[in-house]
Amino acid sequence: MFTYDKVKNRPRLLLAMTGLVRTEFEELLIPFQVTWEAYVEAHSLPEQDRQRRTGAGRKPALCTTADKLLFILFYVKTYPLQEIIAFSFGMSQGQACYWIHVLSDVLRQTLASMEQLPERNPAQLGANLAENGETILGIDGTERRIQRPKDDLEQQTYYSGKKRAHTVKNNVVVNLVSRQVKYLSGTYEGKKHDKKICDEEEPTFPEGSTLYKDTGFQGYEPSGVNTMQPKKKPRGQDLSPEDRQRNSEISTVRIVVEHVISGIKRCRIVKDVFRNTKDGFDDVVMEIACGLHNFRTACRSNPEAADP
Repeated sequence: MFTYDKVKNRPRLLLAMTGLVRTEFEELLIPFQVTWEAYVEAHSLPEQDRQRRTGAGRKPALCTTADKLLFILFYVKTYPLQEIIAFSFGMSQGQACYWIHVLSDVLRQTLASMEQLPERNPAQLGANLAENGETILGIDGTERRIQRPKDDLEQQTYYSGKKRAHTVKNNVVVNLVSRQVKYLSGTYEGKKHDKKICDEEEPTFPEGSTLYKDTGFQGYEPSGVNTMQPKKKPRGQDLSPEDRQRNSEISTVRIVVEHVISGIKRCRIVKDVFRNTKDGFDDVVMEIACGLHNFRTACRSNPEAADP
């Protein structure tokens, strides 16, 4: 049975299970403990209504807060079947399902308290970026496969011709200097176009900022923003050497967005075919994956955060 005490001194195993090194895990554990205690207090019965004192009864499989954090990080990083994670942590499948949803919420709240979650309000994005002086940005869409819906209408709605699969989709805005996710759009059906999401949400940007985008955002020109997009090859013609050179320069900068999306998808729960059917959970796990990417990036940009 996995416990934190068993894996904390095995760096490669801990990294494979959680995506974090020990110093990062223990840094995240401190606010996670605070959030967990607040959750327990908010959901506990008053003493006068209890039949047994606090802590009585059978001991839980996840004895410590560190074990709880290991459990939920292991789930989002490796995305095993619930039967597998239940066996790995010495519990039933029903208990595993319960802990997955409870601890996902606690982890999301923890990342929010650390200011590692991306902005979700498009109207607030511009003010946040301007306050921090962030003006070199990139935008891109990312899709995640889901199980094929049983309903015929939902099959058509969630079918992505680009991926030739049933998917859900998000747009992300990335700071190309810090490599952090600054904005995460809502989660939409795979059929919806990247530019259409922007047209509906209308995310704001600081005046005079530069936004790098790909051809999927053709025609998206936010007010007061300098946009950079590769030029499409004219039908039946070739691009000029100048246009090819400019496209290469734009791609060299914009590739950072692809690297960030790859970092987000180190959490296999947003890379593998998504199996969970709870309403809204597909959005929650994407937000958590972005927050974990931001947390890792912040830790690893500081040389003192390196694992000894």
